[in-house]
Amino acid sequence: MESLFAILALIVFMLLGVPVVFSFAAMVVILLMVYDVSWSMPMITGYWTVNSVILLALPLFVMTGYLMQTGGIAKRLVDFVEALVGRSKTGMGTSMVVSCGIFGAISGTASAAVASIGSIMIGPMERHGYGRGYTSALLGVSSLLGLLIPPSITMILYAVVTRQSVAACFLATIGPGIVLMILLSILNRLHVTRHLGGNDEKMPWGERVSEIGSTGWRAIPALVLPVIILGGIYGGFFTPTEAAAVSVVYAIPVGLFVYRELNPRMIFDAVVQAAATTGVIMIILVFSFVASRIFTIERVPQQLTDFLLGSFESPVVILLMVNVFLILLGMIMDDVSVIAIVSPLMVPVMAEIGVDPIHFAAIIGTSVVIGANSPPMAPILFMACRVGETSMSRVMKPAFYFMGFAALPVMLLTTYYSPLALYLPRLLGYMD
Repeated sequence: MESLFAILALIVFMLLGVPVVFSFAAMVVILLMVYDVSWSMPMITGYWTVNSVILLALPLFVMTGYLMQTGGIAKRLVDFVEALVGRSKTGMGTSMVVSCGIFGAISGTASAAVASIGSIMIGPMERHGYGRGYTSALLGVSSLLGLLIPPSITMILYAVVTRQSVAACFLATIGPGIVLMILLSILNRLHVTRHLGGNDEKMPWGERVSEIGSTGWRAIPALVLPVIILGGIYGGFFTPTEAAAVSVVYAIPVGLFVYRELNPRMIFDAVVQAAATTGVIMIILVFSFVASRIFTIERVPQQLTDFLLGSFESPVVILLMVNVFLILLGMIMDDVSVIAIVSPLMVPVMAEIGVDPIHFAAIIGTSVVIGANSPPMAPILFMACRVGETSMSRVMKPAFYFMGFAALPVMLLTTYYSPLALYLPRLLGYMD
């Protein structure tokens, strides 16, 4: 009961607009008081839990995203994808979806994808007849592919909190990410057919091949980056943390000397932004680790497991309740907070009903796609509205369209069809 009160206090503080870091601090203070835990415990636990080499990947991947955004890498990727899928009405929407997926294979962040892809594509899509409300909604949902297509900062946090393999968690979300990308592209095509009068005149095949060749040549330095990151990790050449460092070392000279759109001031700004973002995440992690330690000492996960198993007999029903809980929590908390709070509590419950922790990583990842675009918080959707220069009222209807017919089915499919998440980790030897 005391733990429930502390978690409710966290939610209330966040709803009242208290910064996330201070909301987590308040939760820890409440837990220390109600359970009469020594006040020296947070410092000791916090230090040892965040003293992790894996967490060094966070600022490096965040910095890579900012360098891509300002150094011309994102623009070349978008140009190549547009040429590949076509500059027709349908092709423009599909380009946004695929570009967000490729961007996610490099930066691992949704916010960087919104800023980069949105600033490049919203204008051209509007000229092809797309409304800004619809375009911003598509951008908001598609940008969450950055949390599913590895490397993913969300999956790094989950792996650290639950003591799982980072590489295995990365692999678990590839399948759901690809399915979500396909569904969003299909829904966009249906929208174009029904509301925009179908495709406009297509580019002649000869011109299109020529454009694919020219944009592909310019995009080669950008396309090499995800190959280096993912190929290096799964080829055994370096760890995820080393891959993050390599991505920064590679992105800087490409932006400076190849595309010549990066300068020392931009590099400095990227370092500052990465430091600020990572600082907030690390402080949240410290408090979440302390709370998790207190929960473990007081047997809260076991109590939660007993309650759910005593209330619901069917694992299918329990998974459905967990799905609903994750969506509701994601509506009022950001993805980092959801991972930090839910993972330590729910992993024992999932183990009791036979759900592997790697499978649960994919379940949480797909739930974030819905929560991050659902009011009242909807941080990614609000950011997409700002980039698209439109109001939330114009965005909500198409956003619910994409979430209802793409994101929600992917979450349910991932939850109840485990091979979608576990096939690749098993294939590459990260699971038995």
